[in-house]
Amino acid sequence: MRSHRTLLLATAAALALPSLVFAQDGDATLAEVVVTATRIPSIVQDTPGARVIDAATIQQRGAVFAADILADVPGLSVTRSGAFGGVAQVRMRGATPGKTLVLVDGVPVNDPAEVSGAYDFSGFELGDIDRIEVLSGPQSSLWGSDAIGGVIAFTTREIDGLAAEAEAGSYDTVRGRLSAGIANDQYAIGAYVSRFDTDGVSAADEADGNPEADGFDNTTVGLKGRYALSDAVRIDGSARWSDSHADLDGYPAPTYALADTDDSQDTEQWSGFGRLTVGALGLTHQFSVSASDIVRDTVSDFPTHFEADRQVYRWQANGETAALTYAFGAEREETKGSLSTGAVADLGTTALFGVARYDLGALSLTGGLRWDDTDDFGSETTGRISAAYALPAGFILSGAYGTGFKAPSISQSVCDYCFSSVPVPALTPETADSVELALGWTSADDRFTGRATLYRLNVEDQITYVTDPATFDSYYVNVARTRTDGVELEADAILGGGFDLSLAYAWTDAVDRSNDSRLLRVPEHAGSATLAWAGDRLSGALTVRAESDQDDAGGVRDGFVTASLSAAFALTERVSLTARVENLADERYQQVLGYGEPGRSAYVGIRLRY
Repeated sequence: MRSHRTLLLATAAALALPSLVFAQDGDATLAEVVVTATRIPSIVQDTPGARVIDAATIQQRGAVFAADILADVPGLSVTRSGAFGGVAQVRMRGATPGKTLVLVDGVPVNDPAEVSGAYDFSGFELGDIDRIEVLSGPQSSLWGSDAIGGVIAFTTREIDGLAAEAEAGSYDTVRGRLSAGIANDQYAIGAYVSRFDTDGVSAADEADGNPEADGFDNTTVGLKGRYALSDAVRIDGSARWSDSHADLDGYPAPTYALADTDDSQDTEQWSGFGRLTVGALGLTHQFSVSASDIVRDTVSDFPTHFEADRQVYRWQANGETAALTYAFGAEREETKGSLSTGAVADLGTTALFGVARYDLGALSLTGGLRWDDTDDFGSETTGRISAAYALPAGFILSGAYGTGFKAPSISQSVCDYCFSSVPVPALTPETADSVELALGWTSADDRFTGRATLYRLNVEDQITYVTDPATFDSYYVNVARTRTDGVELEADAILGGGFDLSLAYAWTDAVDRSNDSRLLRVPEHAGSATLAWAGDRLSGALTVRAESDQDDAGGVRDGFVTASLSAAFALTERVSLTARVENLADERYQQVLGYGEPGRSAYVGIRLRY
């Protein structure tokens, strides 16, 4: 039997065949892509570990939630405990989920009440998202704690006009969205509301005798605006509110094995920011206040109620000369979260940061430095330096070295869920260092691009929950040391005839250095291939994604290959019909051991724009 890796490569080759037919008759080119989560705008091809997913790609792929498209980013692993509404977390380059910082319009939204501070993507709807920026590798020099694995930054869309869409399909799924706004050079104001509702499938794998369907519903509301008071002064801000209900499965007595239960979880969260931008003294100054809040209630044999909030106060100044682009600033972050006991604890950090890029023609150098002073765990200084050099024939050689840190979460800092008859060890921040080297290429006609990245990520003093086998004392300690070696390959091609092809592959060797065992829930091989097309009236995309076997708690989750197809047909300039099919081959697979995914499912819809 061929391995899933072989199947992936064969599928990628098959998708590449249209290039033989269409490569001769198209004159489109790939646009230069810029990433902004680096605090100073940077070209993606010059920035190791940077990727951008734009709104056109999200729409063409038919992605509804963030987890639907993030898994296609090389080196990024999405684990979802239940198809609809199950906890969905991300591991970047093998790092545990709490080491990925998530931003929405620059607002940190990681959950301070989660044990490791990880973000749950299960209810993150993409209808209002204009772009997703992914920065792999330690980014603490830019964003401080929680960014050891990397950063995922979402930017919401500015709305101009009136739009509506509706969709219905398998598992009694219905989805709707309405947005309205106005935008011009002086001001913009827009709002939207979206709703998703499904009867779903069993969170626990139906093949294991769990027939009960677990439903999910989500409502998301957003508001965004800006106003230019003068040429030098402007204000802007946004707010995003989401409310979800998910039916879950649990581990009932007496077997305590995953099975159908009446467990459920309700999650309400919001985030937003307000910002004043002033041009003065040759610099652009931004003064911002941002906040996020989450309330999570779980109904089970052991019901829980958690609340958490975060505020960030930031000043940033940007400047530019003929060859130098730079930014520097200061910020204060305050977080508060509830514990399993019902008590509340808080953490805080004060930081200074700076980043600059110097362009020397074919060579560009970028460096960043940040000092974080935590209220409870001392101070940490992190840095990152990168370089990019333009070689002949369209090649770009780039590399980076960076360090990172992660302060203990609120739960870890007070030893929540700990049971010990003796004093527990004092925790220190986790630290990391990473080196990466990338070779990129762009064809002379700008229709083909590719990049190969080689990296190593080390994490020291990783915080782990341990149990003493002699006393059964359980608590957190700084003991684990992990290392990830990896290769990431990606390519994009304009094939002509309205077709374009995107390929991505990652080899991820993530191990616990204390015993050389593989880290859980990190597939060694993963990749995707997307063949997209856009005509005068018909557009769409076929995506094939594959993952190899991965170690999981209690066993090994088998590898899989799955595919999806989405399409849109424009009846008029303002009206389009849409259709998408998930799991085309009706593959039985799991993203997390024991949790099933839907079989073949189909959805049809309509889009209206004015």
